[in-house]
Amino acid sequence: MATRRGFLAGLAMAAIVPRPTWADVGSPAYLAAAKLPTGAYVLAGLSSDGTETFRVPLPDRGHAAAAHPTRAEAVAFARRPGTFAVVLDCLTGEPKATLQSAEGRHFYGHGTFSRDGSLLFTSENDFDGNRGMIAVRDAVMNYLQIDEFPSGGVGPHDIGRLPGTDTLVVANGGIGSHPDAGEVDLGIPEMRPNLSYFDANGRLMDIVELAPDLWRNSIRHLALRGDGLVAFAMQWHGDEAEAPPLIGLHRQGEAPRLLSAPGPLQSEMRGYAGSVALSQDGERVAISSPPGGQVHIWDTESGGWVDRLMMTDTCGLSSGPEGFVATTGLGAVIGFRGSTSGWQRQHDGAWDNHLVRIAGDFV
Repeated sequence: MATRRGFLAGLAMAAIVPRPTWADVGSPAYLAAAKLPTGAYVLAGLSSDGTETFRVPLPDRGHAAAAHPTRAEAVAFARRPGTFAVVLDCLTGEPKATLQSAEGRHFYGHGTFSRDGSLLFTSENDFDGNRGMIAVRDAVMNYLQIDEFPSGGVGPHDIGRLPGTDTLVVANGGIGSHPDAGEVDLGIPEMRPNLSYFDANGRLMDIVELAPDLWRNSIRHLALRGDGLVAFAMQWHGDEAEAPPLIGLHRQGEAPRLLSAPGPLQSEMRGYAGSVALSQDGERVAISSPPGGQVHIWDTESGGWVDRLMMTDTCGLSSGPEGFVATTGLGAVIGFRGSTSGWQRQHDGAWDNHLVRIAGDFV
């Protein structure tokens, strides 16, 4: 039988056993899920120039991942309404743990770690209660779920932590879902998306909603700047001809600023932004539009539209040394700042929706 003394001794031993760091797996800058030509699914590490540094298998199609702040450890999430996530040792390629959502819950494909890496926060759905939940797992104790709290809305998709703080930001998309319905969106007429801010204890700090005529604009993905600026990408569930803004900027205590591309360029995105990213210097923000086959860029200070880059089947997007890095379903990793790509690396897999930056690679 386990004893308290033995338990504490085990914790002490765990504390002194060296754990692999990101440097041990080639100091990757990014994580991305992919499907290989064989049909197998993997999570890969990519350097800042798009070179693959490691590849570990996944049991099924991934969506996004959460990178531990210090350990060479990543949590890869299933697409909604999936109920599994895999904790991967990125040095050995072995799964350290398989996480299952609690009864009556499913994952939304995203998660984030606390500042010290001791906790993992995941966006989940209480599908019978039709409410979003944030689950809290202990990353020291094999990712045991220790708590949960309401997300502040319906359909929490992305969740992030403001750099250098314990403040969590949740993109409540406003759309219901249920495992029995697969990826079918539910409750479109009742949509009411918002951004919700929480402290590390789950205390709600702020909720920001869009105007009622934009309630069908689902807030889906986030990019966060160290000074508190939040960029959010949206997906429109109304008449595509209306071509509403698909990107917004927000700070706590202020009204959101919504940004659009000039004239017909906005319509070319067909109401869908797949990912959002802030440039390394924080001066520019970009969204990808897979159905439009393009990336659009704005100035974060003025909100003015800057440029676009045509890019077939692009979705994954993150900051890069020159500005941004994007991935495509055709296997490309592309670095760019404006309308001309600076470099491109070709890989054998089809990259999935997101390119997750590993904290600490850029300032």
